[in-house]
Amino acid sequence: MNALNFKQEVLSLSNNLKLAIIFVIDFLILSCSGYLAIFIENGVIFIPQLNDLLRGLWLPILGVVVLSFLGVYKSIIRFMGFKDMLKLLSGVFLLFIISTFIVFNQSFLGGYLSSLSLATWIMGWLFSIILITASRILAHVYFTEVIIESRVLIYGAGSAGIQLASALKVSQEMHPIAFIDQDKSLHNSYVGGLKILPPSSLEKLIQKQKVDEVLIAIPSASKSVLRSLLKEIEQFSIKVRILPGLAELAQGKVLVSELKEVDISDLLGRVEVNPNHALLNKNIKDKVVLITGAGGSIGSEISRQVAQIKPNKIILLDSNEYSLYAVSQEIKLNFSEIDSYSILGNVTNSKKIDDICNSFNVNTIYHTAAYKHVPLVEENPFEAIENNIIGTKVCVETAIKNDVETFVLISTDKAVRPTNIMGASKRFAELILQSLSTDASNNIKTNMTMVRFGNVIGSSGSAIPLFQQQIKDGGPITVTHPEVLRYFMSIPEAAELVIQAGAMGTGGEVFVLDMGEPVKVLDIAKRLIGLSGMELKDEENPDGEIEIIFTGLRPGEKLYEELLIGDNVNKTEHKKILRAKEDYLESQELNSYLEQIKEVDRNNDVEGLRNILERAIPGFVPDKDSIDVLNSQKDTVK
Repeated sequence: MNALNFKQEVLSLSNNLKLAIIFVIDFLILSCSGYLAIFIENGVIFIPQLNDLLRGLWLPILGVVVLSFLGVYKSIIRFMGFKDMLKLLSGVFLLFIISTFIVFNQSFLGGYLSSLSLATWIMGWLFSIILITASRILAHVYFTEVIIESRVLIYGAGSAGIQLASALKVSQEMHPIAFIDQDKSLHNSYVGGLKILPPSSLEKLIQKQKVDEVLIAIPSASKSVLRSLLKEIEQFSIKVRILPGLAELAQGKVLVSELKEVDISDLLGRVEVNPNHALLNKNIKDKVVLITGAGGSIGSEISRQVAQIKPNKIILLDSNEYSLYAVSQEIKLNFSEIDSYSILGNVTNSKKIDDICNSFNVNTIYHTAAYKHVPLVEENPFEAIENNIIGTKVCVETAIKNDVETFVLISTDKAVRPTNIMGASKRFAELILQSLSTDASNNIKTNMTMVRFGNVIGSSGSAIPLFQQQIKDGGPITVTHPEVLRYFMSIPEAAELVIQAGAMGTGGEVFVLDMGEPVKVLDIAKRLIGLSGMELKDEENPDGEIEIIFTGLRPGEKLYEELLIGDNVNKTEHKKILRAKEDYLESQELNSYLEQIKEVDRNNDVEGLRNILERAIPGFVPDKDSIDVLNSQKDTVK
């Protein structure tokens, strides 16, 4: 049996058996300390008679009884702290007082005990204190090290960092070795036995002390500060985890379980603007709200945020049974005071949409239902046309018929000069709303608004969760092209801005969310590798762990995305939301294109569909490599 297995075997013993072992060790220490003192005092080996041994048993027996009475044996040695050690020393000192009184005041003990000098007696007790204390410390060190899986640095020596260090003392996964803090007044001081060092010590600590992780414990840090910290640490290819923000920690103490992996929102460091509550409330507070595609990434987050604003009723519509069930259960659990309704149905079902609007007297619709995955839509173009174009037409016309106050279409940056069917279908959906809004003959009461934005982090089909999973699987990471650029925004931020933008509309505007600067997807992949504690494997570092391979742009995919078709854009009352006025089609021309689309749909004519969309949507340049799955299969059979 090796040392590691021995330690694990001991740790797996029952509590009663481990307690018995401690009793025996203390018993032997208390029994032998006196003999050791006599040997040192006289310089000769002292061999006591049997009678002396028997008469001396009262001392170790009294010792374990007193220590047990004081609760010393209730402390778990692996997790002993200062208070536990103080209790142990107090117990041994009390035992010394009691036993001294007995020995030097009772004649019935006789023998070698009554003849001991005070100096020898005190020396014996010093040995007892030293040996018992040493046994606890050695056991603590020995059995704590076996369960430590990683050595960690805590970045931040504030209250959160100190609480985290305390929590890690009873953790079976991590062992803190030092604090890192930027406050110069704290440098080289100690907190809880851990030294506080400057950030410049990071590289040396990581290399010499074999640090496995850095834990960032600064919950008050802004997004920009956190981004700067990650930039500082990522060069060392060490795993990083972060404590959540102050809001998440407000309800209790810092827990090790609250540490989270670094995600893309941390890397981007987007500064989120405080919401305008008047805009948030305008279309939701005390109103009946319908969310189509409520089970999707954006739809489910809009559902959560709508529920927080206390609508009169919230109706969740989705064609995916499981997704609808998941979001409806979450809303019912967390917002039980809200009347929520879950309806299975497709947005192309005009009767069902009409029944919903009529039965519930819907005030606001957030239309998020759409097929958004570019490669899948390229392979199934007519499903996207049916869902994204016809579904939008059905929903908005039904909203107008039922005098719904506000209709908000969730659009995408891929609708700008599209190169794929998905983007083209979303731009056509925008054109439907624009055409209806500008047709004065309709006498429309419904305020129709479109909100366009880029990639949201963690949405279905997003590359970031794929990268994180590929890193966990040991790689490689697949990136389509080394130069591909994307805008990124968190789902909660996007949903919050969508709600506010929808409240600004007066009819027919396209609102564009400020996505910040575009980011190279390749750079994100590299940073995720470094902050996962891995090294990039490439020509310069063939011994690295995670390789990045380029798979080529997928059908219909762009190197970069745009948010505006033209330059006609204006600021709004919200600094993260812009208002755009873009060209649109007159209703007669739009309806003509719709009829043509229905015709090519009946014939499954993909080429005809592309031609129609090219004429209807300026800037649409379809990818010639796009292949409809059904058509290609039919051609193969022929």
